[in-house]
Amino acid sequence: MAEQRNELALIKKDTVDVVAGKVKEFQEKGELHFPANYSPENAMKSAWLTLQSTVDRNKKPALEVCTKDSVANALLDMVVQGLTPAKKQIYFIVYGNQLVCQRSYFGTMAVTKQVTGAKSIDAAVIYDGDEVDYEMENGRIVNLKHKQKFGNIDKEKIIGAYATIVLSDDNVYNELMTIEELRKAWSKAQFWGKDQKVEKAGSTHDEFKQEMAKKTVINRACKKFLNSSDDSSLVINHFNRQDEVREEAALEEELEQNANKEYIDVEYQEVNAEPKEEEKDPEPVAQGGPGF
Repeated sequence: MAEQRNELALIKKDTVDVVAGKVKEFQEKGELHFPANYSPENAMKSAWLTLQSTVDRNKKPALEVCTKDSVANALLDMVVQGLTPAKKQIYFIVYGNQLVCQRSYFGTMAVTKQVTGAKSIDAAVIYDGDEVDYEMENGRIVNLKHKQKFGNIDKEKIIGAYATIVLSDDNVYNELMTIEELRKAWSKAQFWGKDQKVEKAGSTHDEFKQEMAKKTVINRACKKFLNSSDDSSLVINHFNRQDEVREEAALEEELEQNANKEYIDVEYQEVNAEPKEEEKDPEPVAQGGPGF
């Protein structure tokens, strides 16, 4: 037990303390400003507790199998974006010997509000029989109007979903996805079979299709809106770096697992971009305001 405590203390010194020093350096240079209600120290404490119970797919502790550099970088990605596991804004995922900080859509919404000052981020599902009308202006959806009858609500009749971001100046950004586009996004996850066309009966994406559709379109709206902005801040850099690191780590793990296997005429499958959704309850979709 004493030996384990000493090992954890050494890992903490090489990760948490290093990240704390880096964050202080960013703040002193004026490169990093946190939201008024965000405490990087509390976020780090919460993350450290979470990491001690995080395991890889073989149930081995993340702090044993992951490199110290990847742990430190995962923590840095979390803090720079002003996120915390305490609010379920991020998850720590192990890919091989790499630890990756993965945002939930709560986290993506939080970063979007932090960077853009957005007032609200909402989403709605479109069902067969709904009336949807909008105009296109400079490649963007404007004046979106959606009329829905209560009798149309049926998860088996979803034809699409949209997200709306209301900015501080009351300008509105809309993102619209068809059910085909939603399923294309879902198909990139590991739980989606190679030849699968629709949601498996009993899966989270089947049982809670409306919530999953809202979550997916919100993620796309926030990412596209942030990347279309002129902001080149440290937050945006880590926002994008986090996704790139996750994809690279997942691909490396997949290649490592398949290195000693023989495949004949097998198509390449895109790597997972989300934790396995069917293993956890869906996150409730926040409706307006920052209370998420």
